Amino acid sequence: MSDCIFCRIAAGEIPAKKLYEDEHVLAFHDINPVAPVHFLVIPKLHVPSMAELGPEHVEVMGQVMTTVARLARENGCGEGFRTIINTGRVGRQEVYHLHVHVLGGPDVLPAMLKR
Repeated sequence: MSDCIFCRIAAGEIPAKKLYEDEHVLAFHDINPVAPVHFLVIPKLHVPSMAELGPEHVEVMGQVMTTVARLARENGCGEGFRTIINTGRVGRQEVYHLHVHVLGGPDVLPAMLKR
């Protein structure tokens, strides 16, 4: 989707501070972090929101979620982290490309309470 910012990041058209990339998944740091560790994991396939998931997305979403777990551990969140998937207008989704926020670090709870 040419107007989707995350599709453009995945295509290399917009720079991002990447943590991980393979054929199906991309992880990059959030540009407005709210915790010491704050990154996003997205499927490269454009899926507008979690509400749009179907059986055809099982494999890629499994890859997204296992990537979340591995990168959280590798980035110092071995004792725990928070995942957030905003879905739709009511769920406060701002970018309509499914993405998982991963937040961690010693100050993750106080940072989230400020929002």
